[in-house]
Amino acid sequence: MTVIQERSAAPAAPAGKPAPKTFSYSSDDIKRMLPHRWPMLMIDRAHDVVPGVSGRGVKNVSVNEPFFAGHYPDHSIMPGVMIVEAMAQLVAVVYVAEVVESGVVSGEPSEGVGYLGSISSMKFSRLVVPGDQLKLEAKLGQRLGGLRQVSVRATVGSETAASGSLIVTTERKPQARSAGRP
Repeated sequence: MTVIQERSAAPAAPAGKPAPKTFSYSSDDIKRMLPHRWPMLMIDRAHDVVPGVSGRGVKNVSVNEPFFAGHYPDHSIMPGVMIVEAMAQLVAVVYVAEVVESGVVSGEPSEGVGYLGSISSMKFSRLVVPGDQLKLEAKLGQRLGGLRQVSVRATVGSETAASGSLIVTTERKPQARSAGRP
């Protein structure tokens, strides 16, 4: 895993405790961390990542995104579900970074990415259009068995585009197949 930048100037630590190290990941790093690929890879860069705790990311919104062809084609706006997906992918980067940066990786890091389990209290406050840079934030909360609560936010400039809470699974389990089905 290539780490573009390692910083120790992370979010302020309580008095007497050192600030946690933060990491930045390029789009190539993210492709190694996540199982998603075009057109569903929705995050271009991650930075200020405190593994297993929090992080920030960037999604550059281009008019070439495939969803713009059919989602209000005469007034291009990014679908809310895609904004949520971008935030969820940042959560996965923060989660996988904990494994990657520990140095104890068995198999591909992307195999440890779980699923989005729940979206709650999600509020959309601003339209996201081609040319916008969507800035993403994620803060992992408490663990609930195999689930993790997360606070997320997406902004464009100083305006909040979306914010809310997600619950994600902390592991991926294969689906059982029914007899006779491929």
